Amino acid sequence: MLDGQIIEIVALSLRVSVFAVILAALIGVPLGALLAVGRFPGRNLATMTINALMGLPPVVVGLGLYLLLSRSGPLGILQLLYTPTAMIIAQMILVTPIIASFSQQVLSDLHAEYDEMLRAMKATRLQVMGTLIRDARHALVTAFLAGLGRALSEIGAVMIVGGNINHATRVMTTAIALETSKGNLRLAVSLGLILLGLAFVINIALVVLRTRLERQAHA
Repeated sequence: MLDGQIIEIVALSLRVSVFAVILAALIGVPLGALLAVGRFPGRNLATMTINALMGLPPVVVGLGLYLLLSRSGPLGILQLLYTPTAMIIAQMILVTPIIASFSQQVLSDLHAEYDEMLRAMKATRLQVMGTLIRDARHALVTAFLAGLGRALSEIGAVMIVGGNINHATRVMTTAIALETSKGNLRLAVSLGLILLGLAFVINIALVVLRTRLERQAHA
């Protein structure tokens, strides 16, 4: 049975990761749409930068945020270090490039299909972006799920900015690392199985969504 400690850790993990992915989607989807539709100087460089940031090391993100949020840092006055908010920001930074890159790819393909129609309607750039995002919303859900899986499995950045504080910032990945080092394998294995189960559910959802999208495309 799940005890209170496990429930608390899993609940915080889900809360932090879901909020982080929602914020990442609010930034990444419009950014991907802008790169898919826009024609401006530096667009290729921006695309390459986002693709490069997909491989950004989590510990580097954690270190950068630590320097910003520490008491001696420029944002230290906000007192966000070692809080769930800092963990959300860290995960958001890591997930945003993933969602932005996926969104650009999906919306670029859709834009090529809709281009003549949208030109004939004399749609503005914002109208084009809105139309593409609305019609690709089901495909973009896969980006959200992929980002959620990435956020739930992250450990480096959240360990640095969260501090792995019991009853405050301890999530599944950091708890697994701690309990394994302490030799408390029962709790570590329990959390590992839950994390594995969540990853399995997310992957199943991705497969189902891709299958439905492929059927709609061939219908």
